[in-house]
Amino acid sequence: MIESVRAAIAFGVGPGDRVAIWAPNSADWIVAALGVLGAGGILVPLNTRFKGAEAAYILRKTDAKGVLMVSGFAGNDYISMLQAERVEVPIVLIGSGSDEHAVTWSDYIAGAAAVNEAEARARIAAVGPNNLSDIMFTSGTTGAPKGVMLTHGQSLRAFGYLADVLTFRPGDRYLVIPPFFHTFGYKCGWMACMLNGVCAIPKAMFDADSVLRILSDERVSILLGPPTLFADLIRHPRRQEFDLSRMRVAACGAANVPPPLYAQVRDELGVSVVLSAYGLTEATSLATNSAPGDAMEDIADSVGRPARDIEIKLVDEVGTEVPAGEPGEVLVRGYNVMRGYWGDPAATSEVIDVDGWLHTGDIGIMNARGFLKIVDRKKDMYIVGGFNVYPAEVERVMGQHAEVSDVAVIGVPDERMGEVGAAFVVGKNLTEQALISWARERMANFKVPRYVHFVDELPRNSSMKVIKPRLRELWRARSD
Repeated sequence: MIESVRAAIAFGVGPGDRVAIWAPNSADWIVAALGVLGAGGILVPLNTRFKGAEAAYILRKTDAKGVLMVSGFAGNDYISMLQAERVEVPIVLIGSGSDEHAVTWSDYIAGAAAVNEAEARARIAAVGPNNLSDIMFTSGTTGAPKGVMLTHGQSLRAFGYLADVLTFRPGDRYLVIPPFFHTFGYKCGWMACMLNGVCAIPKAMFDADSVLRILSDERVSILLGPPTLFADLIRHPRRQEFDLSRMRVAACGAANVPPPLYAQVRDELGVSVVLSAYGLTEATSLATNSAPGDAMEDIADSVGRPARDIEIKLVDEVGTEVPAGEPGEVLVRGYNVMRGYWGDPAATSEVIDVDGWLHTGDIGIMNARGFLKIVDRKKDMYIVGGFNVYPAEVERVMGQHAEVSDVAVIGVPDERMGEVGAAFVVGKNLTEQALISWARERMANFKVPRYVHFVDELPRNSSMKVIKPRLRELWRARSD
């Protein structure tokens, strides 16, 4: 780690500098990140599915000092995409790649020789719990991504606690499939491993065949991820051929998980510790959790109770706290609440009130014993296979098509992914597949609507806002 910190300092990373990282899960990702953080820098993880414009927006928004990245991933040529967007930022290629426009990883690490170890250790010692560790970008309901500011102290406290609840222990082996650009794979992934002496096994992409083989060959004991991961493993026709006897801990990272899935993970995969939890990036991805000893019906039918030292309350539309058993918006307060949105105090004040309560936009019901169930979303956001999608952002991109005159997007149920996007489009000379293909060139794949339904006009109210409940009715009618 010291060598990586020295390399980051030699590269010019100073306290408070923002450095992006754009790469799939790997050991090199971890080493690169620790170097930036140890030098006092602020990490800006980029979604590996981003297109050039999406990455360029964040690099410019944060005035990034540099970007540590691979040349490409999953069919995307990152360097060419940044060049097309005329992004001028120093690039370091992680791993063994090389390009005339980038510094190689070997040259980057060789730069460490110019910085003595004492200076690197002094930088590390100067990093405190209140210093920003990351700016985690999440799409906003207005369509413009917002950077969630989190600190070292928040991260260590939250996931030191949660790893303890999940019974992480030295010698465990954790297959980390959730992407490192998200708090789930990063902080509840490799960071939690380092805190507890757990072996982290990074996996760049999920496919059931290779995951089953790794679970067996590497004697994996911990597996966390979205519901689709566990559903695909349970349904795999060759699952019985693999030795999964070492698997001990599992948790589904989603607010809405099919209740039978928890019992299936326990009974069919043989996992003894199966827990649920709830959080959002603005709350360091931790607000509630179930715990060992909770009844399976409570684990399966809720997201647990408020995490230690974190307050939760549910309020109605005028801010009055609702009684147990009544639905209300979920508010969160505690050390876990973000420091705000990077460079956007107005957006920050919209979600964090003067009393420090974070307004999540999620609708929940809390029972008399304190177990919270998420039942709806106040906002239009939906979740595709563990990834948040905000319709306004998708609508903004699809509206740029020359033949699209109006568009609205909603989330609709999907058996495997939980939800997928359905776009209602007013346009001409278009086909469903052609528009979907066009969108794939401009958006991360999880944002691209699975379905396109052409309509003569969108239902709007007197304020000209699209009436999305009406679109959901139209979708149900079409499905029937």
